[in-house]
Amino acid sequence: MNGISIFLIILAIVVVVGLWFIVTYNQLIKLRNWVKEAWSQIDVQLTRRNDLIPNLVETVKGYAKHERETLESVIEQRKQVVQLQAGDASPEQVMAASNQLSQTLKSIFALSESYPDLKANSNFIALQEELSNTENKIAYARQLYNSSVAEYNIKRESIPSNIVASLGNFKAEALLQAEEAARTAPKVQF
Repeated sequence: MNGISIFLIILAIVVVVGLWFIVTYNQLIKLRNWVKEAWSQIDVQLTRRNDLIPNLVETVKGYAKHERETLESVIEQRKQVVQLQAGDASPEQVMAASNQLSQTLKSIFALSESYPDLKANSNFIALQEELSNTENKIAYARQLYNSSVAEYNIKRESIPSNIVASLGNFKAEALLQAEEAARTAPKVQF
C-alpha cells in the first residue's frame, strides 16, 4: 500500500467517526429538547390549574365561611407553586409543591359533602370537573416527561454515545417520582 491509500483510509475513518459524532450529538440535543418540551407541557397544565383555583376558592367561600383554614391553605400552596414555576426551581421541587396542592384541593372537594348547596352549585361542579380534567392532563404530562427523560438518559449513558454526552456536557435528568404516601395502599375498613 502506498502513502495515498493509507491517507485515504485514515481520512475515511476520520470522516466516519466525525459523522457518527455529529449524528450522536444531534440525537442527544433532540432528546434533551424533548425533555424540555415535556416539562413545558407539565408547566402549562400546572398554570391552568393555578388559574382555576381562585375561582374555586371564591365559589367555596360563599358557602363555607367557617372553613377558612382549608381555603387559606389552598391559596398559600397555589402561591408557592406559582413562585416555584416562575423561579429556577427544579421539576422535582415544582412537582412536590404541586402534589401538596393536589392533596389540599381534595379537601375542598370533600367540603362539598358537608354543604349540599355547594355540591349542587353549577359553578362549583364546572370548576371541579375542570380541575379533575386538568389533574388528568398533569398525570399524562408527567408520564410523557418521564418517558422523555428515560429515553434521553438511556442514550446519554449508552456506549458509545456516552462519549459524545460527556464531551458535550449532557447532564442526567431526574425522573419525577411518586410521593411516598401514594406508594402505600390506603387502609380500608368496613
